[in-house]
Amino acid sequence: MTIPAQQAVERIAALRSELDAHNYRYYVLDEPSVPDAEYDRLFNELKALEAEHPELVTPESPTQRVGGAALDAFGEVRHEVPMLSLGNAFEEDDLREFDRRVREGLADQLPAGDLFGDGAVVEYNCEPKLDGLAVSLLYEHGLLVRGATRGDGSTGEDISANVRTVRNIPLKLHGEGWPERLEVRGEVFMSKEGFDAMNARQLESGGKTFANPRNAAAGSLRQLDPRITASRPLEFCSYGVGLVQGELPDTHHGILQALKAWGLPISRELKLARGVEECLDYYRDIGERRQDLPYEIDGVVFKVNNLAWQRELGFRAREPRWAIAHKFPASEELTELLDVEFQVGRTGAVTPVARLKPVQVAGVTVSNATLHNMDEVARLGLMIGDTVIIRRAGDVIPQVMAVVLDRRPADARPVHIPEHCPVCGSQVERTQLVKRSKGGRESISEGAVYRCVGRLACAAQLKQAIIHFVSRRALDIEGLGDKIVEQLVDTGLIASPADLFTLTYEQVVALEGFADLSTRNLLAAIDGSRRPTLARFIYALGIPDVGEETAKVLARSLGSLERIQQARPEVLTYLPDVGAEVAYEIRNFFEDDHNSKVIAQLRKHIALQEEGDVHAEFAASVSLGEFIARLEIPFIATTGAQKLADQAGSLEGVITLSQDWLTLSVMKGINEKAKQSLRDFFADSANVARAEAIERQLRDFGMHWNSEKKVVEGLPLAGQTWVLTGTLEAMSRDVAKEKLETLGAKVAGSVSAKTACVVAGPGAGSKLAKANELGVRVMDEEGLLALLAEHGLVA
Repeated sequence: MTIPAQQAVERIAALRSELDAHNYRYYVLDEPSVPDAEYDRLFNELKALEAEHPELVTPESPTQRVGGAALDAFGEVRHEVPMLSLGNAFEEDDLREFDRRVREGLADQLPAGDLFGDGAVVEYNCEPKLDGLAVSLLYEHGLLVRGATRGDGSTGEDISANVRTVRNIPLKLHGEGWPERLEVRGEVFMSKEGFDAMNARQLESGGKTFANPRNAAAGSLRQLDPRITASRPLEFCSYGVGLVQGELPDTHHGILQALKAWGLPISRELKLARGVEECLDYYRDIGERRQDLPYEIDGVVFKVNNLAWQRELGFRAREPRWAIAHKFPASEELTELLDVEFQVGRTGAVTPVARLKPVQVAGVTVSNATLHNMDEVARLGLMIGDTVIIRRAGDVIPQVMAVVLDRRPADARPVHIPEHCPVCGSQVERTQLVKRSKGGRESISEGAVYRCVGRLACAAQLKQAIIHFVSRRALDIEGLGDKIVEQLVDTGLIASPADLFTLTYEQVVALEGFADLSTRNLLAAIDGSRRPTLARFIYALGIPDVGEETAKVLARSLGSLERIQQARPEVLTYLPDVGAEVAYEIRNFFEDDHNSKVIAQLRKHIALQEEGDVHAEFAASVSLGEFIARLEIPFIATTGAQKLADQAGSLEGVITLSQDWLTLSVMKGINEKAKQSLRDFFADSANVARAEAIERQLRDFGMHWNSEKKVVEGLPLAGQTWVLTGTLEAMSRDVAKEKLETLGAKVAGSVSAKTACVVAGPGAGSKLAKANELGVRVMDEEGLLALLAEHGLVA
C-alpha cells in the first residue's frame, strides 16, 4: 500500500536512523541489539519505500551498498598526506632499539630523570596488524565522498564505489563534532569465517578459490564491478587519520575513540602500554591468542600515543619514526628443491632462484624463492634435489633457510653459476670489490655478485633498464608498462632508452593490444617526457647506488650533466651524503664507453631543465685545510692538515714544504711520524699528480678555496634557511621543501637563531615554540602559498 509522501519522508528517515544505529551496535560495539531477521525486515521496508519514492533516495542510505554499474577502470587519487609504510621489528631487541631511539629523540620532552631510567617512559598505542589492504576514506561534512587504495603511498586508485559496499563503513558519520574534512585510514580485510564461506561458495559454483584472506580482500576490493565487491564478506578497521580540517584529540588513542563514536570500527584489541616492556607483554599475549582471533594478523603495531611527540619525532624518507610493526616469526615448511634457475637484473646481476615443489606456507602456495647470490648457495651447502626449510620472512618473502642433510638423495646435483648469460649468451663474470685505503691505494677482492657483461645487448638488462628509465619517479612516461616494454624489446624496435624517442606511429600501432587512440596517447606521453629536470634524468639513468635523493644532490650541487659526467670521485665526496663507494660507482658509470654513447644519443632527443652553475652553496666551499685532510695522508688528520694549510698557503706550497726537510722539521703542531708520512706521500709522483688533478677540477667547478664566493642571483630566498613544521594541507611537506629549494632556500630540520623563517601548519609543536622564543619569523600555510604564487610556483 502506497503511503503519502510526507509520511514516507518521515518513515524513511526513521528507518535509516534505526538501521544506522543497529549497524553501529553490530559492527563497532559488537553488541547486536536485534536478531538478523528483524534487521532484514527493517531493511526490506526501507528498500520498498525508496522504490516507491525514488526521489527520496540519498547516497548515504543503507540500501545504497549493493553496488552500481561496473567501471571501465579505476581513476587515480593523489594522497594529500602520503600513506607511509612502517618500519619492522622481528626480534624483541629490535623493539627495544626502537624504543631507545624514540626516547632519545624525545629527550627534551620526557619526564625528569635519567634518559634510560624509570622516568623516561613513553606511552604507546598497541593494536594487531591486520593482514588486509590499506585504504583511505575521505569524509566531507560527515558524508563519505571517496575511497582509495594506498598504492605507492603517494598515489592510489579510486575505489569509492567499492568501499561503499563494505557494510561496516558508515556512509554518514554518527553524532557530531567531526572535522569538516576527515580522511580515515584503515585496513579492509576478510575474517577467517567469511573467507572459508566464500571459498565454499566459489567451489560450489565452479569458480576460482583464493589462497588466503588477504589476497581475497585485495582482489575483492579491486573489482571493476562493485556488485561483485558487495557480494564478498569484507570488513573495515580504522587505525588512524590522514588529512584533517578541524579539531581532533591530542592523542592517537583519543582519535581512535573519536572515530569509534562517529561510527567507524576500531580494533577490539586496542590497548595503551607504558614503556617497551608492556608493549612486549602485549605482543606475547596477542601471539598466544593469534590462532583464536577471528581474522588473520601478521604482527602488532606500536605507535607513540602523544601526537605532539609524534610530530617532534617526524619521519624518515618512507616511514614515521614514531611507529613500528613488530612482526610475528615467519611460518616455516619443508619442501624439495627441484632446480636452480638464474635471472638477470637491470645491472646485469645474475641471481640464482630456487624452483621448489609447491608447498603451502602461512596460507600461500610457494613454488620459488630467492637465493640472493652464489655465496648464499655455498653458505647453505645447497644441492638440487635437497629437502629444504622454507620461511616466509615477515610473512611475505619466501626464503630458503636451511638444508635437511639427512634427507639428501644420492643423485643430488651441485649448483653451478652459468659461464654464459641465460638470456643473451654473453660471458658471466664475478664482480670485484675495490677497497681504497689512505692515500687512495686500492686492494681488490672477489665480490658475491656475478654479472652478465652484455649490458644493453642483453634483452633482460635492456628491459629492466628501460622499465626503470620510464618509471614514475624517473621520466614518468605514462602507458609504458612492463609488458609493452618487453614487446618493444622483443620485436627489436628499441635497443636503448634513446630509441623510445624515435618510435613511429606505424611501429607502435602494429604492436599487440594497440589501436589508434592508445598509439597516439603513448607517443604523446613519450613526447611529453623530452624536457625532464636534471635530477630526474640522472635518476633515470640507473646508476648503481644512485637513488632519487642522491640524484637530487648531484643535480642541485653541480648544476649540469657535463660536470656530473666529468666529476672525479674525490670531488663528488665533497657533496652532501655522497660517500666514496657511491662516488666511484658514479665515476665508473660515466667512464663506460657504452653508457657514454647512450647518453649522447639521449641528448639528441632530450632538453634538460634546471641546468646551471655549481650551486652558490658550493662556490669556494672547499678550504685548503679540508683538501689536505681529504687526501688521507697517513697520520695527518684535520688539525694537522689545517696547520699545513696555514704554513704553506697553497697545494704547491704544501708539496714544496714536504720536500723541505729543514723547514718541516722545525714546524710546530705536527709530530715526527706525520711529517715523515707527508714527505713519503708527496715523494710519490702518482700522489702529486692525483692531488693536482683534484685541485684543477675544484678550480674548474668554482669550488676551489681561491674561487669567487657567490650568491644565487634571481632567487629570492638564496642563502636563507627555512624550517617546515606541523601539517600542511594544500601540499605535502616534501613538495613544499622542493618549491622552497627552487627559490634558493635551504630547508633544515631544526630551528636556530640563523633560521630565516618557520612555516607552521596545524599541530606545530616544539619547533614553533622555539621559533617564538628566538624571535624567528613565523609564516602560516596561507602565507607560504602566497609567496609561492608570487613566484609562479602555485596556481
